[in-house]
Formats: sequence, structure tokens, C-alpha cells
Amino acid sequence: MFLRQVWTVCAKDLRSELRTKEALNSSLAFALTILLLFSFAFDPGADQIQEISGGLLWMSYAFAGALILNRSFARELFNDCLDALIFSPVPGAALFLGKALASFVLLLIVELACLPVFGIFYNVAWADRFGWHLFVLVLASWGLTVVGTMFSALTVNLRMRELMLPMLLYPMMIPALMSAMHLTTVLMSGQAIGGDHWIWVRLLIGIDIIFTALAVALVEVVLVG
Repeated sequence: MFLRQVWTVCAKDLRSELRTKEALNSSLAFALTILLLFSFAFDPGADQIQEISGGLLWMSYAFAGALILNRSFARELFNDCLDALIFSPVPGAALFLGKALASFVLLLIVELACLPVFGIFYNVAWADRFGWHLFVLVLASWGLTVVGTMFSALTVNLRMRELMLPMLLYPMMIPALMSAMHLTTVLMSGQAIGGDHWIWVRLLIGIDIIFTALAVALVEVVLVG
């Protein structure tokens, strides 16, 4: 029953977004614009580009992700849909996980679309270790999504929610973003994840578990007050 409720909320959000494509188009266009502007600032043919590739890529992901996460609860403000969801029989944890899962899928779509564009702009080989890239994307994106969805619920009724969400989200995600940047840089340089690099993988897994557990435990307080 719980998993069915999670999937119902997730499917509702995905259908709503795919019908309008508001957050998807804006976040994808924003991420591609950032990558294009960065390509003017750095020489794509330089050897140093591999050393900063992870940082450039995840900065664009973080900025674009805030646009998707901001819409997670904001789309429910019309016609008092948010109040209807809160007072429905669906538990707060199922509502939160359903919305987080929908945002996670949308964020992954944007990230996977940007990856080949990044390779073209910066002349970086990424396809050779696509499985590892996907592994890092899933771990880091879930942590970003969980925290972002919680702050989206927290700031949904604020007038300046578009500004408040990034201000709250980015400081909390510094450890996860650092781990993702480091691992992505390693993969972009053609190396395999091993040895000391597994510390960053364990850090990402730990962040995902801790933040997910805290979000599920506190979501009722955030939504109902």
C-alpha cells in the first residue's frame, strides 16, 4: 500500500511535468547555457580542463537542479491542491518520497542530456566509463533531490522561494557536491574508481541514507507544522 501511494504521487508529478515541460525545459536550457558560457571562459583543448571538469559539470547540475526542485511543491499551490494533498489519506512520508522520486527522474534526464554536450564543448571522453558516471549521478542526485524536496516543502509558501531554496540547499549539499566533483573528475581523466576514491563513494552513500531518513522522519512536521 505504501509503495503504491509513493508511485501514485510520483506518476502524478511526472504526468503534470511532461504535460507542461515547464521545469524540464527551463532547467535543461539553463544547464546548457552554463556549460556554453563556461566553454568560453576555459580552453576546451587545454590539459587542465580534465582537472576541473567535475566541478564545471556539477555546478551546472546544481544550478539547474534548483529549478526542478523548486517546482516540486510549488506546482501544488494552484486551487489549494497542496492542502488537499496534505489532508488526504496519503502519509506524509509517501507524499514526500513520491515527489522526491519524480524530481529525481527529471533531474537525471537533464543530467544525462547535458553529459554528451559537455563532452563536445570541452573535448572530454566520458562514454568509456558511462556505467561509473551513471553510478555517481544516481548517488549524488538522490542526495540533492532529497534535501531539495524537503526545502521545497519548507519554502513553498514564501514569496522569495526561488531565492531561498538555493540559499538553503547549496550549503547543505557541499559534502555531496565535493564528492561528486572529485569522482567525476577522476572518471573524466580516464581513471577507474578505486583505492582512496572509495572514501568519496561511501560519503555519498552515507549522505543519501542520513538525509533520506531525516527527511522521512521530519516531513510531517514540515508539511503540517
